[in-house]
Amino acid sequence: MSYRFDRPSPNFDSRTAPPDMVVLHYTGMQSAAAALDRLTDAAAKVSAHYMVDEDGSVFALVPEERRAWHAGVSFWKDRTDINAASIGIELVNPGHAFGYRPFPEVQISALIDLLDDIRSRWTVPERFILAHSDVAPARKEDPGELFPWATLAAEGHGLWAEPAGAPGAPLTLGDKGAGVFAMQAGFTRLGYDCAPTGKFDAHTATVVRAFQRHWLQTRVDGVVCGDARARLVALLRLAS
Repeated sequence: MSYRFDRPSPNFDSRTAPPDMVVLHYTGMQSAAAALDRLTDAAAKVSAHYMVDEDGSVFALVPEERRAWHAGVSFWKDRTDINAASIGIELVNPGHAFGYRPFPEVQISALIDLLDDIRSRWTVPERFILAHSDVAPARKEDPGELFPWATLAAEGHGLWAEPAGAPGAPLTLGDKGAGVFAMQAGFTRLGYDCAPTGKFDAHTATVVRAFQRHWLQTRVDGVVCGDARARLVALLRLAS
């Protein structure tokens, strides 16, 4: 069972439209207490709507009707003010800097209940349940490759696909041509900031790693293999 606590944060402002996205984060700090202190510190100028602790406790920080400050410089589907469109949820986890570890089942169960609750009030399409690393791939890698996106999708929250990949030469940094152009166009259609140029540059590799952290978690290397291609195509069909 999860428990809910109110811990108001002063870090918010007004929305201009109802939220239709959810962005998931990890706290990336050494303790839940430290994360909670930062998210409610006026001087820090950061916040989220909720924080879910590893024991399943849920802390309500900012009213959903207000714009919390969690996404920073970000992009998805031509939107650049993700904070204005989203509800931000922080999951307590030390992150890659302090001993990244799997998310406990009780924490994920509490998150699923929270998403059920949020989506009973707001229209949030599956394609708009995202990672911080999806909307800010050059800056962020949370909630990371250990986050159980497949479990969330099985409970009705978010997109997931596991088609078998077709054989073929991988695409990697430095490659050029129609295959790279088509792959970039696919990432752009899904939502990433990845304008098709036909050149597999460093930014493209960053986007590929973000995609892998969410949808191909056994391989976070920035290389587009057959499995990545197949999953991208399947996700585009689901998102259409």
